[in-house]
Amino acid sequence: MKAIIPVAGMGAKLRPHTHTQPKTLVPIAGKPILAHIIDFLIEGGIQDFVFVLGYLGDKIESFITQKYRHINTQFVNQEPREGSAHALWCCREFIKDEKEIFVMFGDTIASFDLRAVLSAEYTTLGVKKVSNPLLFGIAEIEGDFIQKLIEKPRIPKSNLALVGVYKINNIPLLLDSIEFLIKNHITTNNEYHLTDALMRMIYQGEKMKKFSVDNWFDCGKKETLLEANAILLNTLQFKKKTPQEYPSTIIIPPVSIGENCHIEHSIIGPNVAIGDNTILARTIVQDSIIGSYSELKNVVLKDSIIGNDSSLKGLVQSLNIGDSTEINFSK
Repeated sequence: MKAIIPVAGMGAKLRPHTHTQPKTLVPIAGKPILAHIIDFLIEGGIQDFVFVLGYLGDKIESFITQKYRHINTQFVNQEPREGSAHALWCCREFIKDEKEIFVMFGDTIASFDLRAVLSAEYTTLGVKKVSNPLLFGIAEIEGDFIQKLIEKPRIPKSNLALVGVYKINNIPLLLDSIEFLIKNHITTNNEYHLTDALMRMIYQGEKMKKFSVDNWFDCGKKETLLEANAILLNTLQFKKKTPQEYPSTIIIPPVSIGENCHIEHSIIGPNVAIGDNTILARTIVQDSIIGSYSELKNVVLKDSIIGNDSSLKGLVQSLNIGDSTEINFSK
């Protein structure tokens, strides 16, 4: 089966990090978001990929061609960027002869039984219950099948959000539905959404089911990025690792520390991912992501994201404090 991964977005909510790199290459738990997605799909048996590129697409293509030479890859440029349905329309020549395809958005990390989804009889959409369904595409279920799909409904009748993971059958009907949206300028918030194309397929008689995901992170903003980082670091592969020792440094697992890092007189962890070739001295870091080739000295950090090749140096104090004195540097 061929996997389609749209990675054309600008990642405005992750600025300033996305000024210089696409959001799908922002690292969490020791590797880029996109690498987590590709590795997960490869483990599930997928070897054929189509990447829909846009903003800083040359960096994404370079990353994939260098790191994943053993898989079959095709690249398509989405220009202009007009939504998720339009992204699939841009790669129609690569999918028109497929019996079925698997779609996973390039900023989505989710855990589920991939092999079971790929072998499902019907078109199958990943969902998870959310507290604020106004922000998502929503699926309304009746019996075993999806009855209605709505992109960001004003009055939600369901709290089952579409998580950006789809196994789609009937590719000719999918492309016909997208073409109908484009020819008739049917948009939601000025974009052609896959949710609307799938809803048209339901109108045409296509049966669709849902599957529930365990963990789901829409890694498009700082808070969910750090949350995903913490949960991934708490998986067995990181818990089983014995932390490397650094001079006069305390490591509080789970952490992921890249290669060729120089760390001394610091406290690292928990839930910290540090990129390659990074220097930390007299620094305390927890619940944070630190990019490669960065330098942090005399810093206390929590719930932070530091980009690649950054320098952050704190203030060193030398104090002579008398009795009954109060000094507050927290303001």
